[in-house]
Parts: sequence; structure tokens; C-alpha cells
Amino acid sequence: MNVKVCENEKEIQDAFSVRRTVFVDEQNVPEEEEIDHFEEDAVHFVTYHEGEPVAAGRFRVMDGFGKVERICVLKEARNTGSGKAIMKEIEAYAQKNGLHKLKLNAQTHAIPFYANLGYEVVSEEFLDAGIPHKTMIKKI
Repeated sequence: MNVKVCENEKEIQDAFSVRRTVFVDEQNVPEEEEIDHFEEDAVHFVTYHEGEPVAAGRFRVMDGFGKVERICVLKEARNTGSGKAIMKEIEAYAQKNGLHKLKLNAQTHAIPFYANLGYEVVSEEFLDAGIPHKTMIKKI
């Protein structure tokens, strides 16, 4: 398993491919909501397993927080450590860039995953793209 900060168009397209499969195809999020106007401002991450992209995410800085977004893992790669690996890489990237607080909006079914990584729920439930979420934060 190899987590990379996307450095070229192919790697970004690999990340987008994973995101489309998970969010658009699997969860029925409209593509125009999934691939949005923040893409060019974000740092993208992709995880490869045996040369194939299996997980993705993006990172932005907002209001003094590192904002972790669009974390997803292909169905066949879930429970393999791919999600944890990409989160650890994003956290390391945030620290290297002087950030000490991370924020994310977790789909409610994924809250236990993020809680195991040290994130705490700080909001009531809300809908994003028709899917229940809660905001979580972590100090690093």
C-alpha cells in the first residue's frame, strides 16, 4: 500500500476515479456536488495497492484548521488499512505545514472509524448531499 500526495494529473484523476466510484456510483451523490469548485485549492491524496488506486481524500486549510475532506475507500479495499493509511498521511502533511487542529465532516456510519483515530464529534447531525453527517475535530 502506497499513499501519495498527488503530484500530477494522472494521480489526481486516479483520486477522482475512486471518489466517483464511492460517492457518485455507490452513494448517489450528484457528480457536480462531488467534484466541486474547491478542487484546485485542495491538496489531493491517493492510495495505491498493487499499482491500482483504492482510496482517496483531499485537504484544505480553512479558518486555522486543516480540513480533511472526501475520504473514501473502494468497497473491495475496505478493512485493509487503506483508510487509516490515508488519514495518517494527511495528518502528517498537516503537521509538516504547521497545523495543529483538524476538522472533518463524517458520514454518521463512519464516526467510529474517525473516533478510533482520535477525532471527537463537535456538532449535531446535519445533511450533506442528502447523507447524515457530524463534524469532528482532532488536535495533532
